[in-house]
Amino acid sequence: MPKLVTIFGGAGFLGRYIARRMAKEGWRVRVAVRRPNEALHVRPYGSVGQVEPVFCNIRDDASVRAALLGADAAVNCVGTFDKSGKNNFDAVHVDGAGRIARIASEVGIDQLTHISAIGADAGSDSLYAQSKAAGEAAVLEHMPDAVILRPSVMFGPEDQFFNRFGTLARYSVVLPIVGANTKFQPVYVDDVAQAAVKATLGQAQAGSYELGGPDVSTFRELMHEMLRTIHRRRLVLNIPFWAASIIAPISEVVDKLSIGLIPAQITGDQVRSLKSDNIVSDDAKGFAELGIKPTSTETLLPEYLWRFRPSGQFDAIKESAKNLRV
Repeated sequence: MPKLVTIFGGAGFLGRYIARRMAKEGWRVRVAVRRPNEALHVRPYGSVGQVEPVFCNIRDDASVRAALLGADAAVNCVGTFDKSGKNNFDAVHVDGAGRIARIASEVGIDQLTHISAIGADAGSDSLYAQSKAAGEAAVLEHMPDAVILRPSVMFGPEDQFFNRFGTLARYSVVLPIVGANTKFQPVYVDDVAQAAVKATLGQAQAGSYELGGPDVSTFRELMHEMLRTIHRRRLVLNIPFWAASIIAPISEVVDKLSIGLIPAQITGDQVRSLKSDNIVSDDAKGFAELGIKPTSTETLLPEYLWRFRPSGQFDAIKESAKNLRV
């Protein structure tokens, strides 16, 4: 009987890549999500019945226990950017992560891989970073041999980073950003998935790994790279932190008053997060220790951002046609 892995949040941005890779390794994959009917896209990742979405609410012991029953390993990919509501930072990043680790230990699962984030720090000004650090502590309390992966901002075809600004560049001549000089180390989502699979297969030592791509760039530099890729000229406008600190609470109030119909474009906690660089620490273990060569943004962005070009997939052809002489 093939081994079974339960992937919490296995239908999300990162989770789907882990699910696909685990299926290729021959494992049965249980994708634990709140809305299984919206996760049917994971089924074709393996043979019939190999990858199955199941219901799970990580705020409930019985639900988590049912999702882990019979599993040989578990991966927790669940995360949120919502600091309020039922599925807030503490409920998801701390209590949920701790619950998964505790029950995994109780049912005899030896291998747990937990997805955290670069910048997880109990002393951070950001509530998000604080909750990520608290979640790591909760996991290690019950599963001291867990593997914790801390990726920088992830990119890939379904990302909410480059795609978000690519969409904005279609309709606006200005790209407003906060923290233009803040440094990032974008990491390809499938490289993080590969690291998670190595951990699940027991090919990584217990401990924390900070995962960043091969290049470090400022927020402004990343926006210019994106604009070059989509063949558009736009003004990248830096919003000072003091101004963003005024805009953010107003944006959050509008979000609440509209019941989410007008989502907050930036929150106060995100402003605080953007004051710190999001890069791999000098003394951290990372891709090198896992034997993985990370993919650059330069290699991959043209493969999925082409749709934001003025003429989409035909943009290069039209540009070439301009050079033809009649």
